Amino acid sequence: MSDELTRVGVVDVGSNSVRLVVFDGISRSPAYFYNEKVLCGLGAGLAETGRLNPEGRIRALDALRRFGALMEGIGAGALTGVATAAVREASDGPEFVAEVLRETGIELQVITGVEEAEYSAKGVLLGWPNANGLVCDIGGASMELAQVKDGVIGASGTSPLGPLKLQNFVGDVDALIVREVRKLLDVVGSKAERLFLVGGSWRALARLDMSRRGYPFLVLHEYRLSATQIRETVDWIEAQSAAELEAHTDTSKERLALVPMAARVMAALLEVVEPDEVIISSYGLREGMLYDQMLPSTRGLDPLIEACRHVEATSARFPGFGRVLFEWLRPLYPDVSAERRRLILAACLLHDTSWQAHPDYRAEMCFEAVTRANLGGVDHAERLFLGLAILSRYKNSGVASLGDDMMALLSEAEIKDAVSLGKAMRLGAMISGAQAVLLDKATLVRTDDSLVLTLDGSAGALNGEVVEKRLSSLARAIGLEATLNTSENNVAKMTI
Repeated sequence: MSDELTRVGVVDVGSNSVRLVVFDGISRSPAYFYNEKVLCGLGAGLAETGRLNPEGRIRALDALRRFGALMEGIGAGALTGVATAAVREASDGPEFVAEVLRETGIELQVITGVEEAEYSAKGVLLGWPNANGLVCDIGGASMELAQVKDGVIGASGTSPLGPLKLQNFVGDVDALIVREVRKLLDVVGSKAERLFLVGGSWRALARLDMSRRGYPFLVLHEYRLSATQIRETVDWIEAQSAAELEAHTDTSKERLALVPMAARVMAALLEVVEPDEVIISSYGLREGMLYDQMLPSTRGLDPLIEACRHVEATSARFPGFGRVLFEWLRPLYPDVSAERRRLILAACLLHDTSWQAHPDYRAEMCFEAVTRANLGGVDHAERLFLGLAILSRYKNSGVASLGDDMMALLSEAEIKDAVSLGKAMRLGAMISGAQAVLLDKATLVRTDDSLVLTLDGSAGALNGEVVEKRLSSLARAIGLEATLNTSENNVAKMTI
């Protein structure tokens, strides 16, 4: 499918939840047009009865009727329905699939465990194009592993290690979990230094870790923990009562009830796989299905830059100015790394996307919008760098307002660079009124000891007190003298 503007709907019938996600086009960074989840517990009791949970089945069918009705108005060009472990294992799974089609018009594809693992791995590749490690997707009734190396999916496998299925196991459940993890690792082939975690139970566990540690940056995607940190949290969860866990998170009681068992599965993964770190992915099976429909040329794009480009196209006053601003600022950064250069481009694309906010709150709103945005291909420190740069584009005292705990995620040099980038974007936008045709008439050059702004010919009319003030502020931030040249009517002027 090549039409990137076509909305794509995915109905995901899992063992614990039933969800509808509508993506606003097949773009490199997923834009969520609509997202709704119902915790139905379809797989509760499956291990004992071999059948779908009767109450869960009623709730799932009600949710799917609603989703079908919603889709009529949303106008998605394509709708894919998928069912995973509970439906594929239950003796009445085929009957349920037929009933869903009859009652709602939604055709469910019952995928295998290996297919589920591969889709989840594709979801991870949506956020990390060159990912290396193991993708671990935990659902209510199963857990999958898939190898990813340099952006390519390798061996994949499935196991019955879903916390919903394990809850009623009679016997030594921890020994069972370890055996199943070892069998699964034999299928996928090797241990890994990095585990990418997919699934609601892993996200709930990560939220508890954030609360326990007092982590200041409450974004789950790309949240990273060392093996030691997550092992400490697993031990802590096992020592807490249900009420104590509830006090630490806004996760639903239904989801939170599965976390202690998921923590025991994590303990086995740490023992058997021996990862150095684990990383939370908000992208999984549903995003993997979107990735599966992308053209190869789309998959090759940078997810961060594409997300920022989309935001600029829909929210900025003058879409396209961000790229012009980036090129205009490049003389300030002759020797930066490719990683830093892409962050500078991302900041330039985002710099004007909250212009409609009230001026008194714009800086803080921009910071919140950027740091909590649905962005792939960017870790927490990089998110904070972007947020601080945008904050500094609007406010001189932005760093002080964020607090020491949050700023500890960045080094002093990174903080200085983010602030100076914000001041540079502010200068470029101020000179030109965020208009590319006017910015092209100004040049900015960095020498060994000076920051030189030149306004040639008629562009001299763009000069003013506010321009001189912004130039001086930027020059001080990067430790240079400020020089302003104008040559209107053949008269050169140097100030500051």
